[in-house]
Amino acid sequence: MTFDQYQRASARTINTDLGYQDQLANAGLGISDEAGEVAGLVKKMLYQGHPANPIKIANEMGDVLWYLALLATTMGFSLGDVAEANVKKLEQRYPKGFSAADSINRGDS
Repeated sequence: MTFDQYQRASARTINTDLGYQDQLANAGLGISDEAGEVAGLVKKMLYQGHPANPIKIANEMGDVLWYLALLATTMGFSLGDVAEANVKKLEQRYPKGFSAADSINRGDS
């Protein structure tokens, strides 16, 4: 499945009763909330003795993706275009792959 296919398929569960600003707020808060759930699972695994649960982490990552798709849809972007633009940015930032020196000397930070 491509990002754009996912975005179209997941759009059927968007709450269309919300206006633009409420969709933006829902998406932004949802991304933060679901990313926090991922972080919480990792924290519990690393620091609180919980067993690794990759399936649960993947499920929460899917929820992050859903809210990213909502944000992209609300703002008129395709996830595919967002992903492509990000790759181009990374290629410019790290033309030979990641290096600490390039990270330290980034011109955009």
